Amino acid sequence: MADLEASREQAGKDRLPSQVSPLRAPRIAVCGAGTCDAAVYERARQVGRLLAEAGAVLLCGGLGGVMEAACRGAKEAGGPTVGILPGSEAGTANPYVDLPIVTSMAHARNVILVLSSDAVIAISGAAGTLSEIALALKIGRPVVGLGTWQLVRSDGLPEERVRYAASPEEAVQWALEKTRSNDGIELEAGEPRVLRPVKE
Repeated sequence: MADLEASREQAGKDRLPSQVSPLRAPRIAVCGAGTCDAAVYERARQVGRLLAEAGAVLLCGGLGGVMEAACRGAKEAGGPTVGILPGSEAGTANPYVDLPIVTSMAHARNVILVLSSDAVIAISGAAGTLSEIALALKIGRPVVGLGTWQLVRSDGLPEERVRYAASPEEAVQWALEKTRSNDGIELEAGEPRVLRPVKE
């Protein structure tokens, strides 16, 4: 038993920074619609690739559109992908998901996705993406948007807890910085929010 413990300790010392276990890597949720146009698909694919190159684990809803594109980009860069699926069949996951997690919870699986992440990147999207943004704010996860919903408070001022990025590079850099600094957005007791989507 002592020899086994010594081996484990030495293995930990020998592990290079690039060999960090996926269990300890930053977990970034990429949220977006199950269908999207080619421009949005390419943005999501770049986000996935950049996350993988940075050593992050990509989490998503596991289906098509933005989710598929992000997973595809991550796999092309050799990164791990996790899909939190709404149904009960692992086979419904897109082909770039390494680990499909079935929930049979439909839209309620969004809670699991956001809770499991260290930060959220929202790309374009519709009502489902909006719910994930809202959950992230409620739970206290950092959120960065890329061509997604813009939130406005009931007093007409912008919702400052969401960061808006102009490029995949900016979105990924911000999400990873918030993860590294453990600087999550604190929940404030707030007023009702007024929401409006960005026109692309």
